[in-house]
Amino acid sequence: MIVTGVIAEFNPLHKGHALLLKKVKEAGADRIAVVMSGNFVQRGETAILSKWARTKQALLCGADLVVELPVPWAVSGAEKFALGGISLLDAVGADRIAFGSECGSIDLLRKAQQALSSPLLHEAIHDELAAGSTFAAARQTAVRQLFGEKTAQLLGCPNNILAIEYLKAMERTHSHMVPFTVQREGAAHDSKTPGENRTASSAQIRRMIQSNADCSEFLPSAAWTVLQSEREAGRAPASLVWLERGILAKLRTLSKDKLSRLPDISEGLENRVYSAIQRADSLGELYRMIKTKRYTLARIRRIVLSSFLGIDASCREGDPPYLRILGIRKGGADILKRAKISGNLPILSRKADCSRLDSRAAQIIKLENTASDLFALCTPRAAPCGLDASTGVIVL
Repeated sequence: MIVTGVIAEFNPLHKGHALLLKKVKEAGADRIAVVMSGNFVQRGETAILSKWARTKQALLCGADLVVELPVPWAVSGAEKFALGGISLLDAVGADRIAFGSECGSIDLLRKAQQALSSPLLHEAIHDELAAGSTFAAARQTAVRQLFGEKTAQLLGCPNNILAIEYLKAMERTHSHMVPFTVQREGAAHDSKTPGENRTASSAQIRRMIQSNADCSEFLPSAAWTVLQSEREAGRAPASLVWLERGILAKLRTLSKDKLSRLPDISEGLENRVYSAIQRADSLGELYRMIKTKRYTLARIRRIVLSSFLGIDASCREGDPPYLRILGIRKGGADILKRAKISGNLPILSRKADCSRLDSRAAQIIKLENTASDLFALCTPRAAPCGLDASTGVIVL
């Protein structure tokens, strides 16, 4: 049995994602295991649909097992996001990992991975940062100087960057998985207009969902049906807009010392964040006050979200400490058997399983449950606390 792993947000699951799952099957996968972000995502925002709705979309579109990427890793930058996902795929016993990329070449991605692992790179990046470049621009310029234009160009594409981080994480964790990449097709990442073959980016689809526009042509029919059901039930679309003043209120209670312990805070950034918190009267204004050429908007949003959810830098040290099952269909049972035999991580599929966790895992699961309770207030119809315990595993 060949198990292929996929790390995803599926925010929401669209035709590009469905194509990836289809090509994974065509490449010989007997089972597909997905590690998926929960209710909050890498952009420092809510997912547009709950993790249970997106799990159902994934199972209907080809996944056999869906495991949750815990929130400290789900709302991290590419490096920590990749490390968390890779460690969980190793824990379920995946033989391969599949991911999209703009270049479509493992060989090219490996060259970029080797470039980013070079000891020569750090000093070159430091020089570029001192000249006022953003980290991304500094890194790309340094790679261009040391390893050539072709390798540097790979770092200008978001899916390539994440793919390279997967390869770096696999090397760091000594993963046995074999990487497999599918060339990304259609609209560019964050594009505001459809690409060729009437495809759309996740960002464009989210904008359409938020404005109640018809995006059915961009989603597999099964995923569209789930979306419609969530809309009718008042559970979608989710947005931090519903909690904006609550977030601002929480931030106003935080000291500089507390802010200094947040993920992605360095070089005295907590002082800038603290000052902005005292003056901002909206999240948009807060982001604008903190953002500089050096610090990206996505990083700022992640810092603000982490502060609201109670995530500090220590929470994401090491690897995720458990396998929490979000959804399964018949073929997923075979993957779970393999994970149980390896015994690398405790498997959580019932509320009672949480009582056997060690202190660190219990801390992470508590953060996850709190995040879900807050997400329940981010939808058109607010829901009560305790959904993590009461919803259970989605079974198809």
